[in-house]
Amino acid sequence: MILHGGQNYYGIPIGVLSLESRFPKPLGHIKNPAGFDFPLLYKTVQGATVDRLIRQRDPALLQPFIDAAQELEREGVKAITGSCGFLALHQQTIAAAVSVPVFLSSLIQVPLVSRMLGPQRQVGVIVANSDALSEDHLRGAGIGTERIAIAGMQDQPQFRTVILEGTGQDLDMALFEAELTGVVSRMLAEHPDVGALVLECTDLSCFSQQLQARFALPVFDLSSLTRMVASTVTHAGQPAWRP
Repeated sequence: MILHGGQNYYGIPIGVLSLESRFPKPLGHIKNPAGFDFPLLYKTVQGATVDRLIRQRDPALLQPFIDAAQELEREGVKAITGSCGFLALHQQTIAAAVSVPVFLSSLIQVPLVSRMLGPQRQVGVIVANSDALSEDHLRGAGIGTERIAIAGMQDQPQFRTVILEGTGQDLDMALFEAELTGVVSRMLAEHPDVGALVLECTDLSCFSQQLQARFALPVFDLSSLTRMVASTVTHAGQPAWRP
């Protein structure tokens, strides 16, 4: 058997393009590797803050993200994701810059989920900042005519202060969950035909189990998508046919 070289790391299915942030990353967050049963390789894009990416939409960030994705590919990862769903804006450009699969935002699941539900129901999408979400982000994620209801976390005091503005580093997780469930409750009251939730924001993934239990809806997030992609690029743990 010949083992082929050319990479720095082996056996790492997923590389993560990471923003610079100092708030906590609980289990379930893409930037907490303890929540995954496979290794991840992280590349932090220096100067890429939540504010610069989401509110400012700073075009100067694109090339550093491309460079980081190409470095992750050279290091040996088999697929690349990101730590913020608003990277959907650059999904197609970064995917074109590397030869491994790229899934930068949980939003790319919306077309799939919509087709799972059928035309009589719509997809509930929870985002970090619905005021900053544009048609460009949706198109970047492949969202077109799908029926979606969008709700944002930008008016929730702790979420805004700690995550969007970066003026705090500690999270009261009970308050965080209350802010999120309040946003989801209001969205479902306004849109009772929502049949599933897609969490755009990676910081919400740690509450997927609680949301599913409370609202009895399927919940799709970046971490579950990452597990699915990891299994497709490795097929680890799956029975294999042998001749």
